[in-house]
Order: sequence, then structure tokens, then C-alpha cells
Amino acid sequence: MAAPSPGPREVLAPSPEAGCRPATSTSGRRGLLWRLRDKQARLGLFEIGPGHELHQLTCMMQAGLWAATQVSMDHPPTGPPTEEDFSEVLTQVHEGFELGTLAGPAFAWLRHSLGLAEGDYQAALGPGGPYLQFLSTSKSKASFFLSHDQRFFLKTQRRREVRALLAHLPRYVQHLQRHPHSLLARLLGVHSLRVARGKKKFFIIMQSVFYPAGRISERYDIKGCEVSRWVEPAPEGSPLVLVLKDLNFQGKTIDLGPQRTWLLHQMELDTAFLRELNVLDYSLLMAFQRLHEDERGPGSSLIFRTARSVRGVQSPEEPGSQNRRLLPDSPNALHILDGPEQRYFLGLVDLSTVYGLRKRLEHLWKTLRYPGRTFSTVSPARYARRLCQWVEAHTE
Repeated sequence: MAAPSPGPREVLAPSPEAGCRPATSTSGRRGLLWRLRDKQARLGLFEIGPGHELHQLTCMMQAGLWAATQVSMDHPPTGPPTEEDFSEVLTQVHEGFELGTLAGPAFAWLRHSLGLAEGDYQAALGPGGPYLQFLSTSKSKASFFLSHDQRFFLKTQRRREVRALLAHLPRYVQHLQRHPHSLLARLLGVHSLRVARGKKKFFIIMQSVFYPAGRISERYDIKGCEVSRWVEPAPEGSPLVLVLKDLNFQGKTIDLGPQRTWLLHQMELDTAFLRELNVLDYSLLMAFQRLHEDERGPGSSLIFRTARSVRGVQSPEEPGSQNRRLLPDSPNALHILDGPEQRYFLGLVDLSTVYGLRKRLEHLWKTLRYPGRTFSTVSPARYARRLCQWVEAHTE
């Protein structure tokens, strides 16, 4: 791979010419038609502009990510990542902060394999527009952001979660090669941010499952259990975008038609992989979007991609064993399944919780605290089986 030499390195970072200035002046430069369309697409989301408590943080993230992506643009991958690529740590020094890029060459190759142009990635995550914030129903203390075009999702992570993700990264890449239409969220980058010699904060970047979001009507986070799995819905007419949970989904089904068989098999493949990693507490994200009349019916929005993966990445597996499918001719096709009446956005996220001593003790405590009830902290084998059973019971 034509990348800088592996191992920890520290360099002075280049800076985007625009800095974070667009965040302070975008509304003044946009045309009226653009603003009206943007307002419709961002319903329930909040721009992190000047005066927001997270504005300075997100400006540093944007400048840092612009410079980090510039490295991969200057040194594009020429082949699959090596062991050194997975362990590389690059620290770029900016005015007032440092941004670290972990396993940068490996993620650059993964983005390339997904057909994601580095220039588009840099433009979406850099200072071209403010990040967006939404009200999360997660119980974690993580912060969540979306790029201004809502295509990429950023989430802060604990150090131990980052260690787990990086330890599993080679097998994760291998799984995506074997099963290019996997439901696993596409992890695109792992970074650290240190402000003025303070404590490092870590964050990850993923392809958003809920993209494009303009016509999505309902969103759910499913774990296949009942304890703490209810969210009070937003009042009628409220602009809030809430992600609901298992108990909110009671009495509903996912009508996939012929796609159901594919989904059940892919759930088995992906959860078996996560079970092998000793991972639990992941979620199946789901969203609904009603299809227009001209989008329904066989062949209306499908393209045949079963002879290759998304961008032609070669794999030694036979196409049948890869569980490929017909992908919709749409952005974010890997996370979209079309049923007879509805379009469904589906993806497995939060893949960094390992069933170690901490979670085993939590399992014992919850067994005593919630006798006879189902909760999220169970063994990886039971967790995988239960989530697959939930999908089977709620699809037709």
C-alpha cells in the first residue's frame, strides 16, 4: 500500500482554507429555494452553529478530519490493508488541538472498496457546513452527530470500545469481503481528539443507516428484549426525530415479500460473526419509508449486482455463499430493502461491546433485578439467537 510508513507518527497538519467559517455564514449565502428544501430534509435536527456548546468541538473535528482525509488522498491505497496498516496511528498537530487517525490506511482501503470517493468524504465531514445534532434516546453518555448532508454518522466512544473495534477490524474487513451485502454498519474511520494537552476523546465515523432521510416516517432501535426498551413518542405534529425501541414496535410487522428469506439468512450470518467476536448489545436499526406508486413492483428500482460486490472487490467466496441480493438503485443501497409497499432501512450498529467480566457481572445483577423479563445483557450466543428470532417473528 502506497501510504506513509506504519507506526505512531506526529506531523503538522495542513488546514482547509475555509476553516470553520461556513458554520457562521451558510444561511446568508444560501438561496431561498435551497434553504426551504434543506429545512424539509433536516426536520427535527439542529445545526451546531455559533453559540452552541459543541460548536468549538465540532469545528476542531471538521478541520482535523479534512486534514486526515487529505493524507489518504495524497497516499491512496493500492491493495488490501496489511498488518501494519491496521496498527498505524497518525497524529496531526493543529493550532490548539491534535487529531489522531487510527488504522488510517485500512479505513481508506475500506472506503475505496465501498465506492466512496475521498473527495466526497472530505467535503461532507470537513468545514463545508455545520454538523447536525439530534435528540438521542440512547442511555449511553455518547455524543452523536451527523454530517451536514446527513450521509455520515459520528459518535464518541470510550477507549475500551475503540480498543475492541480496532482489535476486530481485520476480521470485520474480511467479513465484508465475504459478505459484501452484509447488514453490518460500514465503519469508515476511528479518531482521537486531544484539546490543549487534555484527555483524549475518541470518536468513530459510520455510513448512516438512515440515509437519504427525507421521506422516512418511523425509526426504531431493536435489541430483541423488553427492559428499558420503550420511548415516549413525540407529540402529534412535533418536529422531533425520535428513534423508538422494541416495545414501541408491538403489533407491527415488516412486510418484505420475497426479500424476507434473504434478510433472515443475512441476520444469521452477521450475528454468527458477532457471536464469534464475543460481542453483544448491538442493535438492529430500522426505518420505514412509503414507496411512491412508480417505485413499486418488480424491476422498478432494482439493478442486478449479484455477479460482483458493490465496487467489484474480489473475494474467494462463491456468489451463492456470499448471500448477495438485488440492490435498489438508490444511495445507501446496502442498507435498503424494498417490500411491496414500503422501503426499509436496516443495519446492525454498536458493534464494540465485548462480553467480559464487566458484562458478566451486569448479567448476574439484571437476572436478580428483572426476574422473568428479557434484558440486553446476555451471552453473545443468546443475544444473537434472540435478535434473529425477533426478526423472524416480525417479518412476513
